[in-house]
Amino acid sequence: MYKIVQTTGGVCASDGFYADGISAGLKKDGALDMAFIYSENECEVASTFTTNKMYAAPIKHFRAKGDFKTNFILINSKNANAMTGQAGFEDIDEVLSNLENVTNPIMSSTGVIGVRLPKEKIINGLKKFDTTKKEPGNASKAIMTTDAFSKEIALNVTLDDGSSFNIGAMAKGAGMINPAMATMLCFITTDADVSKAEMQEILDEVIKTTFNAISVDGDTSTNDTVLLLSNAKSGAYEAEAFKEALFKVMHFLALEMVRDGEGATKLVTYKITGAKDDREAEIVAKKLSDSLLVKTALYGEDPNWGRIASTVGASGVEAYEEKLKISFDNLCVYNRGELLFDAEMEKKCAVIMGHKKFTISCDLGVGEGSFKAYGCDLGYEYVKINADYRT
Repeated sequence: MYKIVQTTGGVCASDGFYADGISAGLKKDGALDMAFIYSENECEVASTFTTNKMYAAPIKHFRAKGDFKTNFILINSKNANAMTGQAGFEDIDEVLSNLENVTNPIMSSTGVIGVRLPKEKIINGLKKFDTTKKEPGNASKAIMTTDAFSKEIALNVTLDDGSSFNIGAMAKGAGMINPAMATMLCFITTDADVSKAEMQEILDEVIKTTFNAISVDGDTSTNDTVLLLSNAKSGAYEAEAFKEALFKVMHFLALEMVRDGEGATKLVTYKITGAKDDREAEIVAKKLSDSLLVKTALYGEDPNWGRIASTVGASGVEAYEEKLKISFDNLCVYNRGELLFDAEMEKKCAVIMGHKKFTISCDLGVGEGSFKAYGCDLGYEYVKINADYRT
């Protein structure tokens, strides 16, 4: 039986990976705004991108490469390089042409849409990079936009035969987050000796219940990116262990994004059971996590379960008033047609909703389908942040 333990080092925890963040003057006051990830060995790359049809130039540039290996990722914040047309694509070529001794470098960007890259600042910033540095904390801070905190994690996996491999990651994301994926950048490194095909297959499966299961505001960005790089330096691999470790990494980062939702005060799990099938359960869970009426009730700590019932009914899935059961954590407020909500129960629900984390459960009583989605509340601070975003 394999063993998975949390360790330190973020994207540098995997053997042969280096990272750092620097200030290139893209943000004010000398804040870190540009990062790199470098590997001693060339890496296989698995990827997943936004479903937004207006996807950004860095995604177009990546896809134009075809099948390739890389050992370098350049990430900038403050500018998304989205809706910049052919010029945005060519800007990436120009920036990356200033890198030396790297193979098929990848560029990833996050920030304001519809503005050309500040190429001169970025190119000058490249001169500050030192690929012998392991400063994952700096790298994770440099890719932040409206994030309140950086997000990173690392795991070590030891197999039955004593061999081991590592998975490390960093991510950013706090707003414009909606299932399919989230508004986010996520970079995962591993020294596991896994093929590109198997790595891609596992990533595609794990993302469904992690990054594709979260919502902050129901908007899907132009730049959403998950890149998984393997340099195979450990020589170790076992599919089941790798899948579980990757899930743990991505699930942790997904929940950190929801917890850091712009202005958010609650992290809520929407647990749907008893649906006709898993797909219908997923539809309900995501409708609840996106609902503005539900989100504002969460912010006000108002146990208005009627909004939950209404959202379930409006989702389009098979659902019936006399079969539905709704609970806040373990407190059932509506049980298959029986009204349980009274003044005393409202007080108990309000206490639950005062917690930073809790679960809203809906049993549809129709079949065996189930799914969990994750969301947050929506309050005044979200409006303030996004009203002032470009300024």
